[in-house]
Amino acid sequence: MEVAFKWFAANPYILLFFVVGGAVLLGKATIKGYGFGMVASAIIVGAGISAWASTHGVKMELNNFAKSLFYYLFMYGVGLRVGPSFINSLKGDGLKFTFLAVFCSVLGLLGAVGLTRLWDLPDGAAGGILAGAMTMSAAIGSAEEAVKQGVFKLAEGQTFEQVSGMIALSYGLTYIWGTVGIILICKYLPRIWGVDAKAAAKQYEEENGVRNVDDAGLTGYRPLSLRAYRLENDAVAGQSVRQFLQRYPQYKIVNVGRGDERLGAREDIVLQKGDVIALGGRLEAMTENMGLIGPEVPDSKVLNVPLDQAEILITNKKFEGRELKELRNTPLAGTIALHHIERAGETIPMGLNTKLERFDVLFVGGVKSSIDQAAALLGKVARPSTSTDLLTLSLGMILGFLIGAITFPLAGSNVGLGNAGGLLVSGVIVSSIVSRLRFFGSTPNAARNILEDLGLVVFIAIVGVNAGAGLITQLTGAVAVKILVAGFIVCTVPPILVWAIGYHWMKINPAVLMGGVAGARSHSGPAREAAKEIDSSVPWIGFPVGYAVSGVLLTVFGYVAMVMSK
Repeated sequence: MEVAFKWFAANPYILLFFVVGGAVLLGKATIKGYGFGMVASAIIVGAGISAWASTHGVKMELNNFAKSLFYYLFMYGVGLRVGPSFINSLKGDGLKFTFLAVFCSVLGLLGAVGLTRLWDLPDGAAGGILAGAMTMSAAIGSAEEAVKQGVFKLAEGQTFEQVSGMIALSYGLTYIWGTVGIILICKYLPRIWGVDAKAAAKQYEEENGVRNVDDAGLTGYRPLSLRAYRLENDAVAGQSVRQFLQRYPQYKIVNVGRGDERLGAREDIVLQKGDVIALGGRLEAMTENMGLIGPEVPDSKVLNVPLDQAEILITNKKFEGRELKELRNTPLAGTIALHHIERAGETIPMGLNTKLERFDVLFVGGVKSSIDQAAALLGKVARPSTSTDLLTLSLGMILGFLIGAITFPLAGSNVGLGNAGGLLVSGVIVSSIVSRLRFFGSTPNAARNILEDLGLVVFIAIVGVNAGAGLITQLTGAVAVKILVAGFIVCTVPPILVWAIGYHWMKINPAVLMGGVAGARSHSGPAREAAKEIDSSVPWIGFPVGYAVSGVLLTVFGYVAMVMSK
């Protein structure tokens, strides 16, 4: 093995992606649905290989420049994802979930710092416990930033690598329960409280017309239908298009064929017997009045109507707080179909009573002209390019580094957000601006996911490799047990208190609150499991706002935890 370890040490890039590949494979392994996940696996694989190599006298070490670069890309990606929802969380109904997220995050911070100081845990433990117990891997980097900036003073003879190793160790020990624990808490808190969350979800679905967004697989159901009919009904012949639509507002005439001519769908066209009419509407409406016009015909020319699909960003303030059912009273009814709505990058359940928020993204399909009308009515149409606007990416990164360079004196030190915090803020700013002007700085979801996923797993892999050699000397049984207990407390107590406040004081629907608790912990897994537990998508309604807020706070709190623990 010594030969293999020396070869890896001499080929650091192969070592890095060997660890990344191993992390992906280990992260996919589960026992009854539970596993380490890719990020925690990167610590395990990287530190494990490095610690094993150290027993053969081989020191594994990867470049810190690469480590910082990938972490900075990750932080900018996080800012891009949460930006619009973070801004929206500061108003309206989002304030409830914002409060819960702030409360949960602050409680986690105080718990990690308090237990570290109470049990005199090694330097770095506070940041690692917060990151692992609250499943916020980004907090590892911000905790290291506190050391790099000098606000966390190293003891005489102490090295950055030693503190970084303890951050990584504490993270790895607490992350497992941090992940599994919050899933179990979100799933079973209603039962412990004696609440029937499944019944509460059904009630919410009935009151708001919400359908399940977790149904998987292909389906033959298509809500929007476009068909051609030959006009033979004397009662319809002689009416103008305008008169027909006034009498039957549930339909939309999109084309009229007369002989070899295609007349379009101007409102002043008078319908004549023998015309072939392309009629659009919802499937249920199309089947209500069979024979209204005449027999259905497969006229490919009349049905040759340009269709489109697009994302529509809601920017029109007039539609903020409006319910989806109100769109049925617009000229768009019957010509476009709403597939789903994204809020903070997450698909939310929707029904007739779902209230729209600014910067929601509506995924629609239908007649192209109607989609253009919908965009003009609601906000902006987005047919984004699959390419990334690298100029905006570059400017956003520069802005982040400039923000991070701003410091102010505090307690004898110059304190600032640092590069990581500056990039997070920059991402929020850029994504908020882009969401309003859509899409001068296109960063497709796939590209943003690469920034986040690859950036984080590479960063964590390098942390693990560089920390591994020192784990053997730093880890003792007593320290490990204390860290595990601290992680258990920090993971378990805050979400239970969040549930109690949300249920008893804020009177939030229990099914919605299950997602709210998951969002306050910035972890999508519990929301997914909660939805499966009660067979409803309602928990996702309470998830996005808290997810955006806690994601930002917990990342910054990694830095704060280190400062407070000293």
